[in-house]
Amino acid sequence: MARINNFANGFTNGVLIRGLPLSQVHPGRVFWVNNSTVLPDGGIGGSNGNDGSYLRPFSTIDYAVSKCKASRGDIVLVMPGYAQTITAAAEIGLDVAGVAVIGLGVGSLRPTITYGTAAAASVRVSVANFSVQNIIFVANFADVGTAIDVTTAKDFTVEYCEFRDSSSSLNFINAIDTNAVANDADGLYFCHNRVSSLGTTAATTAIEIDEAQDRVTANHNFLVMAVLNNTPALIECATFNLTNLEVAYNIVVRPNTDTATGGILLEGSGETFTGMVHHNDCKTLDVAGMLIMTLSSKLGFHENYLSGTADVSGILIPAADSDAS
Repeated sequence: MARINNFANGFTNGVLIRGLPLSQVHPGRVFWVNNSTVLPDGGIGGSNGNDGSYLRPFSTIDYAVSKCKASRGDIVLVMPGYAQTITAAAEIGLDVAGVAVIGLGVGSLRPTITYGTAAAASVRVSVANFSVQNIIFVANFADVGTAIDVTTAKDFTVEYCEFRDSSSSLNFINAIDTNAVANDADGLYFCHNRVSSLGTTAATTAIEIDEAQDRVTANHNFLVMAVLNNTPALIECATFNLTNLEVAYNIVVRPNTDTATGGILLEGSGETFTGMVHHNDCKTLDVAGMLIMTLSSKLGFHENYLSGTADVSGILIPAADSDAS
């Protein structure tokens, strides 16, 4: 039997796996995870007693991450059909720096993590330079605090993932929640994700920022969320300022009838933001308010469109600059 190649010498020109680009162009080891009954030819069922190879995969993401070496560029590949229900805080610990967890498969075959029996259930990332791609996260308990708890985790990346609620009362409050330490989540990168939020029992926002952070990026996300007046859909940052922020090319549907104190895209009372909010398309049912974000932030705003009326196209919000001097 031919020896399985773990690509120890890396990929000189990068690599695509099922259409997903890996940022680690010179990875260390590759570990495989599978707990489904569909096995590769010649393979055996997943077990944490296996060696983590393609034919002898581990059975849990948490264990696979624990076998990685920090900052070597290791990759955990999660096979199609993987399913796990978590019921405790930090039950999956993303705690080895520089690792990428990549889900394989499309549609319902994408690896799926379900949050059940406890509002505190969470995935926790506590190291720098970690990335997660192509995973489905499903809330199946009331007001699950957060899907991914970001503690001391600079440059954390979430791409091509999906966050779903099971019902209006079985829901995530946040997809991402940072801790209350300034700059611990610098470089947070939340891009190309889908958020389907049905929750109406608590204020729900995709990203909760709990202290000042730098280099937060939230681009190319698609969010459809239930009505929660004066609650932003994408980012809530309370009194904290974000520097070098980019929020771009997001599509947001939240049919709020009141956005007066909570802009549909972002909300925060800080007045020394830096960065740009551009090319976002938003839908509400608030004709009077029509806010992308409170305008004291000092952010740049370009080509953002918002509609507060059913069945009409959006208008430029904020209004275009008319100063020609």
